[in-house]
Amino acid sequence: MMNMQNMMKQAQKLQKQMEKAQADLAAKSFMGASAQDLVTATFTGDKKLVRIEFKPEVVDVDDVETLQDMTIQAVNQALEKIDAASQQSLGAFAGKLPF
Repeated sequence: MMNMQNMMKQAQKLQKQMEKAQADLAAKSFMGASAQDLVTATFTGDKKLVRIEFKPEVVDVDDVETLQDMTIQAVNQALEKIDAASQQSLGAFAGKLPF
């Protein structure tokens, strides 16, 4: 059985590794797109929206609802990618905890 001092050292090491993994994730960009890539949304790994683009052919003043739906689709897809990447990079730390 590990003594308390070794457990604390291991926990501190894991904390530093986790902080680095979080910083690496935050520095990445994740893009989501609607059908036919008519709307794209780009987020940082810490879920900040940094860019949203609309192709001219999707902008129709008589059909704003389609633009709204495509925007939601693009945003949600990008957020799902961030969640998957977070789970992959940070979820690995759960099994390494010393307690």
